Amino acid sequence: MPLIYTFIFLYGITIGSFLNVCIYRIPKGENIALVRSHCMTCGYQLRWFDLIPLFSWIALRGRCRKCKTPISKQYPIIEAANGVIYVITFLVHGLSVESAIYCLMFSALLALSVIDFRTYEIPLGFNVFILALGLVHLGLDFSNWRHYVIGLLSVSIFLAILYYASNGRAIGGGDVKLMGAAGLLLGWKLIILAFFLGCILGSVIHIARMKISKAEHVLAMGPYLSAGIFLSALWGDGMIGWYLNFFKR
Repeated sequence: MPLIYTFIFLYGITIGSFLNVCIYRIPKGENIALVRSHCMTCGYQLRWFDLIPLFSWIALRGRCRKCKTPISKQYPIIEAANGVIYVITFLVHGLSVESAIYCLMFSALLALSVIDFRTYEIPLGFNVFILALGLVHLGLDFSNWRHYVIGLLSVSIFLAILYYASNGRAIGGGDVKLMGAAGLLLGWKLIILAFFLGCILGSVIHIARMKISKAEHVLAMGPYLSAGIFLSALWGDGMIGWYLNFFKR
């Protein structure tokens, strides 16, 4: 069993390496598949041994092989985080297709969170990808299709009304699409929980950031909604069960 989870971790950091490419290139409109990876300072085109996820950064001591310019710590952090997320997901949900679907969703959430935090925009492609995963998940559990279709609409309709009523000042269009796509994947109970968790996390953390680091009043909701989706997908059923049992005492 440890060997299986080692493989899952290695696969996760490999996907994490690709996420770094997406995080850097998508906001700039650059191709994520055809352009070879290179040093942003000297233009040195990275060789295969420079691209081994996590381990190459450690071996190079976080610097370009040619010009010795420091390489952002974002690269190993994203890679390691994605690997750990994959392992946690399979530990919670077991070795299943559902775990694989959740892992891919979490990777998309990780990348879009970093991009949204920096640019206040969620690229459409990530939401389309999560929607596609939702359709796959729906097909695997089609007997409960109403649960997922309601999930698609339950939070996203409320946010869409808020979006149009405020002319986009209260919530972003990407956030509306994110909750719709994730709702199709998770179902209505978990996506409602995810929304509440995201709002709580966003309020607490952003207020703390404003106090401590003088962060701007503009709030990028994508990272917090993503955190809510992550928590709900892994432990949401237990949270809901605990909450309901609390009132039965």
